[in-house]
Amino acid sequence: MQNAPYAPASVIEGVASSTAHENGKARANASPPVLRAIGLTKELPLGKVVVHALRGVDLTIFRNEMVGIVGPSGSGKSTLLGIMGGLDTPTGGTLEIDGIDVTRMNESRLTEIRNEKIGFVFQFFNLVPTLTALENVALPIQFARKPKYHPEKRAKEVLGHLGLGDRLNHRPTELSGGQQQRVAIARALANNPPLLLADEPTGNLDSQAAEIVLDTLRTVHQEFGTTIILVTHSPELANQMQRVVELVDGRVMRDHATDMR
Repeated sequence: MQNAPYAPASVIEGVASSTAHENGKARANASPPVLRAIGLTKELPLGKVVVHALRGVDLTIFRNEMVGIVGPSGSGKSTLLGIMGGLDTPTGGTLEIDGIDVTRMNESRLTEIRNEKIGFVFQFFNLVPTLTALENVALPIQFARKPKYHPEKRAKEVLGHLGLGDRLNHRPTELSGGQQQRVAIARALANNPPLLLADEPTGNLDSQAAEIVLDTLRTVHQEFGTTIILVTHSPELANQMQRVVELVDGRVMRDHATDMR
């Protein structure tokens, strides 16, 4: 299918800025931002050519939002996810996580921020195959510099909350794909981070398991108060969130609320 022609960059930026400004005004007094990106750029050298993966992304995400970031291949969404998660650094601009500027932070401190303030959920689960569900979820607490929870007690609590109380001692190979992804979500919540980043979390699941995982994310949002950013190529999946940010050629083309709000 041929893509619709893109609007000029100046028009895109104007629409995105206007929409983001209106969204920002509506939420300004509701809650402080958990993530703020200001003028993020990312340049990737490719031989003699420089690829501009991000071209001045401005984005503010508030506490307890569910935000879908969507775009076609090459739009910059994976690059943006990596930077938001502290896994990559921008060429220019500023990134704040929970009010802390992490843009030029050293790796040791950045590791602490990732462990305490960001939970990650990936398409391919990334569970440790030799560990049980309980042990996988307890891992982030054990690695925390100043643990806030008892690892086993917290792991049992979160797994039980997500309907996996009867799977505590099962290893990944003894779980279905949907159950493995729910264990991965529980692991991401172990340290009760304010922000959860989900990268195509249903991409490796059938439709029934995918719906269960989406319901789990909604439960996390409602009961834990976690801010969720879901990155996907699927507009249908992104529209299951409360707000959708559309990326095209490294720019925010549109930022709008959905009917889920």
